[in-house]
Amino acid sequence: MERSNTRFQTRVLAEIVVFASLSAVLYVLRPYTLPFGGSITLGSMVPVMWLAMRRGVYAGFVAGVIFGILAFIIDSMLVGVGNIVASPVQAILEYPIAFGILGLAGIVHKKTVAYALAGIGISIFFKFLIHALAGYVFWVYVYAFPAEWGMLWPIIYNGSFLLVEFIISAVIISILVKKKTLDYAL
Repeated sequence: MERSNTRFQTRVLAEIVVFASLSAVLYVLRPYTLPFGGSITLGSMVPVMWLAMRRGVYAGFVAGVIFGILAFIIDSMLVGVGNIVASPVQAILEYPIAFGILGLAGIVHKKTVAYALAGIGISIFFKFLIHALAGYVFWVYVYAFPAEWGMLWPIIYNGSFLLVEFIISAVIISILVKKKTLDYAL
């Protein structure tokens, strides 16, 4: 019995690594990138959220943290660290933590389109809150960039790409749920 439990855990760990990596690959495929980080991708959050709905919040969180670390490396190469990071605390908040939050999609246990959309909506909303808070604290407050917009700037900036990401993710997840892919044994 111990042995089968170990295999199961190994299988879940393998899925975590595979889906985090798949998210990173999709993260590179971006039709649009904003100048200070953030981009519209081809559904890069979907693999992590799909895993979270399949294996639970914890597996989704771990996959999201791995994806966030990979996303930081990718953004550093494509956008430049100086444009995306004002502080090491901000880097930790906006990458491993904000991307780990995608695991909240796993709080939904019913495998219907409505529940899946609720799960991804919750996870992307909390990701948005983290990015908006970090944008306010590290860009507007510390660097007064652009101070005249106040708290509106990080809300508009982060909302502009995360809303599109939500729509892309919602369409893809809806198709995956309708095809019953959450039931597949890997």
